[in-house]
Amino acid sequence: MKTGVLLINLGTPDSPKTSDVRKYLSEFLNDPRVIDINPIGRFILVNGIIVPFRSSKSAKLYQHIWTKDGSPLLTNSNKMKVLLQKELGDKYVVELGMRYQSPSLESALDKLRLAKVDNIIMIPLYPQYASSSTGSSVAEAIRLMQKWEVTPSLRIISKFYDNPDFIASCVDVAKKYSIADYDFVIFSYHGLPERHINKGSAHYGANSCKLGTCCDTITEKNQYCYRANCFETTRQLVKHLNIPEGKYETTFQSRLDDKWIKPYSDKVITQKAKEGKKKILVFSPAFVADCLETIYEIGTEYDEIFKKHGGEKIQLVESLNDNPLWIEALKKMVIG
Repeated sequence: MKTGVLLINLGTPDSPKTSDVRKYLSEFLNDPRVIDINPIGRFILVNGIIVPFRSSKSAKLYQHIWTKDGSPLLTNSNKMKVLLQKELGDKYVVELGMRYQSPSLESALDKLRLAKVDNIIMIPLYPQYASSSTGSSVAEAIRLMQKWEVTPSLRIISKFYDNPDFIASCVDVAKKYSIADYDFVIFSYHGLPERHINKGSAHYGANSCKLGTCCDTITEKNQYCYRANCFETTRQLVKHLNIPEGKYETTFQSRLDDKWIKPYSDKVITQKAKEGKKKILVFSPAFVADCLETIYEIGTEYDEIFKKHGGEKIQLVESLNDNPLWIEALKKMVIG
């Protein structure tokens, strides 16, 4: 009998054409776990405002990062799949599914079903747990599997923000950069609305999250809190990279309004430039594969913001992609 391994990533448009970006944004933003408001309000907001006005702008951004092989997120995720399959051997079947667009979760699960795997290990490729990423991916995979006549045993790895092998692989990628050459280090994570944090917190009791010092340590009450997970990843990386206090900060990028978790990456970068910082090194540990948010938002947009306010260089630390230690970390997660 074989074990199936399902790697799940968020997704990407099939091409940087406006029509394909529109299709991707529509599927993504209509997910009730992503925009968690009244269904009618979400329909009007997404289909009547966001998608029509944002698609062409986002398409231009995707054109900046698109390669001859396609979307960086997809090509990097595919490399992970191929390398992990090689490491695990023929007793395992590794498939990749995207929560939105291609290759679909349904197609990946169908391949595992046809391979007649005895059990499935599901790894959403988001280190820090969030309902809008991990929760949505797991829920959709389980919904699809409910159609099967035979459901194999299932193990879900829902978070690995503090996994020692994950941390070690991040440190390994950072080795090409000398921390001493930079005035400041930013750990920039994808942002979330504050209400997402509060809703997750309610699972452990009303108002258990204060969006403050409660995230300074991991406890039973915040082990699935995205914000707390992010701060713990930073603490682990700071410890292993020997970054002194006062030389780093945890921030959140890609916000849509002022009710998202703080501090905001672009605001901190602007502030550091005004303080006279000239070179900043930026990690983005919420992403294991480089994508629009790392390559363009950090590598291009934030670099432009920094220079506009007197800075010289924003240097992005690449995501894990096909790093050998990262593939080994995935292998260890699978083998358990």
